[in-house]
Amino acid sequence: MGRSVPLTEYLFFASIVRMTAMFVNLPVTDLERAKAFYTAFGFALNPAFSDDNAACVIVEEDHNFFMLLTRDYFQTFTDLPLGDPAVSPSVSTAIFLDSREAVDEAAAAGLAAGGAEPRPASDYGFMYQRGLTDPDGNILEFGWFDPSAASAEVDASAGQA
Repeated sequence: MGRSVPLTEYLFFASIVRMTAMFVNLPVTDLERAKAFYTAFGFALNPAFSDDNAACVIVEEDHNFFMLLTRDYFQTFTDLPLGDPAVSPSVSTAIFLDSREAVDEAAAAGLAAGGAEPRPASDYGFMYQRGLTDPDGNILEFGWFDPSAASAEVDASAGQA
């Protein structure tokens, strides 16, 4: 079992490393189909970082992006063989939104754009999530949570120990 790391150590690390942007690189078999899927959520494309091999999808301006990379181009970044995310997923990207309704709207947009929802929504009361797969099988989750309700549930469960 791993060592428990106090939150203060994480906060110290966060104060040293300042993230300016995050790019999630996804291998895709059909770049045009992938662009249509990801822009269905209202995400925009950044043409300055897009070409025939890749498309940059802006999730949050100046901060969070998806890089949709053709499988051949993605392979140039690693010597390891690429797996098929529809068969053996290795990552799930979660995007949290402002409301349960926004989660349902995002899921509907993704389904209409060719995505699939392999499992029913998860509803924990304080947190609600819907997982989709893009047309290549990459997992994308949309969620909402109420931090005040989550901390109240944690406090209640701590009192039961």
